[in-house]
Order: sequence, then C-alpha cells, then structure tokens
Amino acid sequence: MKLSKSLVLVLSIVLLSASSVIAQVDVPRKTNAVTYPLDELVLVRFRGTTRFPRMKGDASIKRTSKNGTEISLSVSKMPRPFELGAGYATYVLWAISPNGQIDNLGEIKRRGFWEFDSKIKVTTPLQTFALIVTAEPHFLVSRPSQEIMLENLNPYSRNGRTIATTTTIQYFGNSSDYFRDARTPQIADVDYRRTPTAILQARQALALAKFAGAERDARDELTQAEVMLKNAENAWQAGRDEEYVDIAARKAISQAVQAETTASIRKSARDKRNEKIRQDAELRAAENKYDDAQSRISELERELANETRSKELAERDAQNYSTQVRELKAENDRLRREAQDAKIKLATIEAAQKAADEARAKQRRREELKANASLLKKSLRRFGKVGENERGIVLTLGENYWSGLRVSGFNQAVISKVDELGKLLVQYADYDIKIEAHTDSRGETELLNTLTEERAQAIADRLMSAGVSESRLAPKGYGATVPVASNNTRANRAKNRRVQIVLVPNI
Repeated sequence: MKLSKSLVLVLSIVLLSASSVIAQVDVPRKTNAVTYPLDELVLVRFRGTTRFPRMKGDASIKRTSKNGTEISLSVSKMPRPFELGAGYATYVLWAISPNGQIDNLGEIKRRGFWEFDSKIKVTTPLQTFALIVTAEPHFLVSRPSQEIMLENLNPYSRNGRTIATTTTIQYFGNSSDYFRDARTPQIADVDYRRTPTAILQARQALALAKFAGAERDARDELTQAEVMLKNAENAWQAGRDEEYVDIAARKAISQAVQAETTASIRKSARDKRNEKIRQDAELRAAENKYDDAQSRISELERELANETRSKELAERDAQNYSTQVRELKAENDRLRREAQDAKIKLATIEAAQKAADEARAKQRRREELKANASLLKKSLRRFGKVGENERGIVLTLGENYWSGLRVSGFNQAVISKVDELGKLLVQYADYDIKIEAHTDSRGETELLNTLTEERAQAIADRLMSAGVSESRLAPKGYGATVPVASNNTRANRAKNRRVQIVLVPNI
C-alpha cells in the first residue's frame, strides 16, 4: 500500500522476556513511530497491556507550527501503581522518537484510591514519535521502566480515515535493579489511601539516590533532599493545604534526582581514577622487571669482557713462557665453559622475560573477556533467561523452542532465532559451549534420556551450521536426572523441561 505524505503514529511494543517479572531488566522494545501531519487533528485509542487489559485511553493529537505537537490524553480504569510491586508510585506519559530520543511528557496523577480515571494535556517539540504510559517510582525519571501499562492502537483522522505508519524503531528500557533492592520502600494500601502521592514519590526518589550511592558520593545533596522531604511530611501532618504539600514534596524529588545524578557522575570518575592507578602500577612493575633484566645482561657482558681480556693476556704470556702452555690451554677451556654458562644464563633471562610477556598478554585477554561479558549477556537475553555461575554464563532456552513436549524438532517460528544465536556465538570464540538438555520425570527413563540427547544434538547441529566450530561444542542429554524443582506440579515440571547453554571461558 502506498504511504501518504503525512504519516501518523502507531505504537506496538514487543516484550522479549516474561511480563510477570517485576524486577526491571534491560530488554529491547520495538515500536512503530509516525510523523503527525501539520494542523490536522488525529485521534488515537490506547489499550492496556496483557497484565491490565481493562485499562484504556483516548487521545487527540495535533501538530501546530506555533506550539509544537499538542497531546490531550484521557485514561480510565488505572490500577493503583503499588500493586505492580515495591517502588511504583505514579504513572508517566512518554514520547519516543526514531532517533532514540525519549521524552518524559508528564505525570498522570491519580484520582481516588481504587481504579481511577485521569487526564493529561501536554506539548512536545517532537514531530515523529510513539506514545506509551509506564508505572514509575516518581515523575522525574529520565527513562521509562519495563512496566508498560498502556500502548496506543492505530491512529485515524476525525473522518475515520486510517493513517499509514512508518518503519520500526527500537529502544531499551530502564535497566536498574532498584526494584530488587532491599532499600526500596514498600507502599501499602494504607499509605496509598492516606499519604499524598507526591510524598510517596519523594520517598522513592530518595531511595533511588541511595541506591545510586548518594550516601557516599553526594552526601550534601542527599541531606538537602532528606530535609526537604521532612519539611513536606511535617507540612502534611500539620494540615497545610494540598498544593503547598505537593510543591514541597516535588522540590524534594528534584533535589533527590540531583543527588542521584551527582552520585553516578562521581562514582564513574572514581572508577576511572582507580583503573588508571591500577594500570600505572602494572606498568611500573613491568618496567622494574625490564630494568632488572637489563642490569643482569650488562653484568654478564662485563664478566665476559673481563674473561676475554684474561684470555688475551694468557695467550701473550704463552709466547714467553712455553712451559705454561698446558696450563693456559686448561685455563682457556675453563673460560670457554664459563662463557657458555653466561650465554645459558642470558637465554634463561630472555625466556623468563618472554614468559612474563605471555602472562601479561593472557591476563589482558582475561580482562577483555570479563569486560565484554556484560555485553555478551545483554545480547543473549533476547534468546532466553541469562544467568551466571561458577562455570560461566548460562543461557536457559524455554520450551517454546520445540514443536511439542516430547519431540526434538524445532518450532518453525524459532529456527531463525537459533541461527541468530549461532552467529552471535561465532563472535565469542574464547568460550567453549556446553549444551545441556533436561526434561521432567514423566515417561520411561530411556525415552527421556533419548529425547534430551536428541534435543542437545539438534541445537549443536544448528549452531555448527551457523559457523560455530564443532570443537567448541559439548552437547549432552540428562533426561530427568537433574531437576531444578520437584515434579509434583505442572509449573515445576515446566521448570524442569529446559535446555541450558553454558559458555565456559577457554582461556
């Protein structure tokens, strides 16, 4: 279908990990963005994600040459944010542009204590963007969380005309582990009923600053934020008007964000300084070893020169003292042996120097491997659950890779995904690859062992076809001998049906 000259927005977000996990992870999301036509009113409907399908919303969007793009959004049946887990206190509307710009458009404030309806009117200078609504700890966050509540459907003009969309863009959500941290303040039902939302957000903002290390790296800024929060809480307890309390709490949020940013900057600078100190120390140690080796070589050269001079004197004396010829020959042989010993010593020193150079090179490879491990784990997350143990990096493939519970044939929809995994592993040749297939205990032991052997070999064959060397692969089926949970429930059996790819450093 031919695209119209004025392109408008449609948003489609694809979660690449399980949506039931509350803790945030660094997951790429795909969304289609469009360009809003100038001076034309566009209507956009929103729907709730799979976790909250009852939520919905409607927006009217208009781009003007004077005020930018004006957005008026109404939402309904919004759940209380804290029900999503510790840390969530409000909702934020975001705009995402194709070039990766992420714009916090504003907070969607709550109305009431249960499911509530709300409205927001905002303006953005962007012309081409996508819209999402996320749950957040406070309204001043700079990146959206993974808790996406609303996404928009296809936009249309007032006369009902469907607007064509642009190409897909990709961005990453907030990768913080804040929601797994013990310091994350819990928000209870009683807090949500009685405490102003701005104060709840300020508490979360302070916790985020502490999580970022502000107690160490931004103590003054954090103390100011704590004082501001205390003032806001005192004003609320004293019965001051709602607007005064809201302004005081939002000042505390702003100061806490400043403390968080300052702590992150200072920690990064300290890490760089420490790394420079470590590198300088290693360089000095290497230079000292080199100087010692050079000194020893010079000493041996002086000894050899002295011995050569002695030999010359002995030969000259032999012309005058013929009776000492045999003794001089013996002395000459001795000097020759000592010279050979000196050469052996020199060769030993050179060999030691070479071994030290090789050890440093090997250590650099280990450090490079460690430095690239986080990037490798990030790249592996789109294929399954990623972890790490004493053996190495562990990628767990879900049951959806197979066409059935008791078959070793791939699900046709994931074959290309396995090929992409193979192409990725080709780039990391410093890892050996163990492919370990497991299943639950239902069925005959021999058949279960055969099933897991075939599954492990099927993955190995696919990785080899993508270019992975066979010498790096070690496929093995374990049947039901290594469960991670008891087989007494359907959920536990599902956990036991897994294939784990263990990446073991071969350095």
